[in-house]
Amino acid sequence: MSLSLSAGGAPRASSTSLSATDRTRRPIVTGTSILGIKYSNGVMLASDTLCSYGSMAKYKNAERLISVNSKTLIGGGGEYSDFQSITQLLKRNALEDLCTADSLYEDEMDGNGEEDARQIWNYLRAVMYNRRNKMNPLWNDLVIAGFGSGGDGEAGGECFLGLVDKIGTTYEDDYIATGFGSYLALPILREKWSVDLSEGEARALLEDCMRVLFYRDCRALNRIQIAKVTKEDGVLISDPYELETEWKSASFVEPKGELEGDGGW
Repeated sequence: MSLSLSAGGAPRASSTSLSATDRTRRPIVTGTSILGIKYSNGVMLASDTLCSYGSMAKYKNAERLISVNSKTLIGGGGEYSDFQSITQLLKRNALEDLCTADSLYEDEMDGNGEEDARQIWNYLRAVMYNRRNKMNPLWNDLVIAGFGSGGDGEAGGECFLGLVDKIGTTYEDDYIATGFGSYLALPILREKWSVDLSEGEARALLEDCMRVLFYRDCRALNRIQIAKVTKEDGVLISDPYELETEWKSASFVEPKGELEGDGGW
């Protein structure tokens, strides 16, 4: 309870003493894995569209791949409201960059008025670390994909794929998986990834990983989105679609615990 001094010097309780500072102590509505992979022409991300309320699969149309600008894509797992707050912050920054650029017309800017993927990755590292130090973290693992700027500041640099977690830890790699994907999908990516993957091969690899996550992760869904960033087309995000699944594998149908039937009572 906060105290203030009255005119006579006697302490008295402040009228606002009962107000409390809210903290996100644990995530409530959460999304699961985000997968990212570099391929020959750009970078590709994948996620499902499920947000779970605790253990309940509540929201099945939550899009977790967001375009920040024409050359940067971000995917987020963890608390969905925190992810919405981060995307709103990034879009405000992008709007400010556009309004303070030499021209208000995007086709005349040549990408000079936009932050590239590496700059946004570094900015989010500072944001997440700052919130962690305030003991009020944003409960997200973020995957940032896109292209950096060339040596002269113009668009057209190398493709970029990096991760920022909720305490500000960062790294970049040729393939990235968050959540349960770091256990179930990352071994598949390590085995099958190569530098010269075509776009079709990269998409098929991500779909295989998302299918495995649907089988093995109880917070995953077979309704997914795929997004890519290329120099020619910029950011493209697919509409949600459902993966074809197969449940006739022997490991799915054989009795467990040597019990007859389905193992129920």
